[in-house]
Amino acid sequence: MNYIKLKWLFLGSFINNIAVSTIWPLTTIYMHNALKKSLTEVGIILFLFSVSNVLGNYVSGKLFDKHNRYPLTIFGIVFSILVSGMLIFFHGWPAYPIGLVLLGFGTGWNLTMVNSLGTTITNQSSRHIFNMLYLAQNIGVVLGTMFVGFVYPYGIGYVFTITTLILIIYGVSAAITYKQPDSIYPIARENTEHKNVRLPKPNLVLVMTLFFSLSIIWIVYEQWVSNLSVYITGMGIPLSMYSFLWTINAFLLVVFQLIISWLSRFYDNLYLQIYLGIFFIGLSYFILVFTHSYLGFVLSMTVLTIGEASVIPSIPAVVNYLTPVEVKGKYQGLNNAWASIGKAFGPLLGGMIIEAYSYNVLFVASLLVCIGLVACIVFSHVIYGKKFTNFDK
Repeated sequence: MNYIKLKWLFLGSFINNIAVSTIWPLTTIYMHNALKKSLTEVGIILFLFSVSNVLGNYVSGKLFDKHNRYPLTIFGIVFSILVSGMLIFFHGWPAYPIGLVLLGFGTGWNLTMVNSLGTTITNQSSRHIFNMLYLAQNIGVVLGTMFVGFVYPYGIGYVFTITTLILIIYGVSAAITYKQPDSIYPIARENTEHKNVRLPKPNLVLVMTLFFSLSIIWIVYEQWVSNLSVYITGMGIPLSMYSFLWTINAFLLVVFQLIISWLSRFYDNLYLQIYLGIFFIGLSYFILVFTHSYLGFVLSMTVLTIGEASVIPSIPAVVNYLTPVEVKGKYQGLNNAWASIGKAFGPLLGGMIIEAYSYNVLFVASLLVCIGLVACIVFSHVIYGKKFTNFDK
């Protein structure tokens, strides 16, 4: 069959995430330190970034199910290149937040396209496909975060120069390898274009529970991405060392995902991975309550990474087998959109809690939220877990 090979989607996800990960580790620090904005103001800008990301996820997911995916994919990449190129020269106020919001739309679009194209591969399991795509993202993050800690001291313009060049490489790669008929054309719609495809109620409840959970997970997780950068550098730890924590995160994600893939040969339970993943994310914040050294941050990051490797790639894999082929693009887009909603509110809510109370209150609240979230998913799975329809290929 003429579908896009997983290795090319892997390469595309890898290259794209090198570019993206050169931006997000420094966003809060740049806006807070260089542009002199408060954490609440930074949270508002990141909120708008994620709202734009949600829009990119949703629109591209809807279009994926109905139109030729090849020009849609190329459009997202070219749009991101143009915005990133603009930020090389214009990164003051308000050009930087405007560019950041536009880039949010492009990155949301690109992520949904890659994940949705992954659903068109029919000779491998959903679990393997989404694990590999997430693995590609994290290998890209290893290199991206490694670059940014060393390049940023020379100026943010150099960071966006690298980002733009990498996105151009991604565009060339996609233009050459993605034009495969069985992946880029939607299914024949004679039987579906005059009716809406509805999920069975148990599937819909499980999917919406997972979407809500993913959003909350990212609200909690985003504290590490945004507010923790100020917290850690405020202790006298340099930005390069904070950036290195994300290099550790990405390296360990590769290791832990390989271990999880190996263990799945003997015991394959995606819901158990989700439960354990959320628990470990909460545990990482419990460790932060008692952390006052760089070694403690490394330990907390390691525990966070175990949780991330377990839960983040598991949710789109579950969503894939809960949704029929006619709407897989839509629901992969919604999966990314709900994640982006969490990313939108995370920095803002975290900044408000920190300014009203303290970092320790934020850490304890994150732990309690994760415990409550596990209970919520367990409840929905107990009620509907045996009633769903499996649409996996």
